[in-house]
Amino acid sequence: MRRVLHGDVATAARVLYARPATERQAMITALIAGADAAHAHARATGGAHPVWGTGSLMSAASSHQRGAEPDFDDEEYCQCWVMVLLALVERRARTA
Repeated sequence: MRRVLHGDVATAARVLYARPATERQAMITALIAGADAAHAHARATGGAHPVWGTGSLMSAASSHQRGAEPDFDDEEYCQCWVMVLLALVERRARTA
């Protein structure tokens, strides 16, 4: 996966927010795996992956329906941010 920036986390959190809570863990797992696969594909071929994009988390998330971006007064949205960040921390621990 390419370097993760604020916009990547925001886009992924909005994708999670648009899904039922029971589907969110599977979705963030798929988004991260997709971004990893797309990055490897882009390095090997010089082009974007046809499904997962350019290798960024934002690109992987962009093909999915996203909810409107609420503010941080929305507890459920905050939980989506936390879920994305924890998944990224876990990924780093696995790949370190």
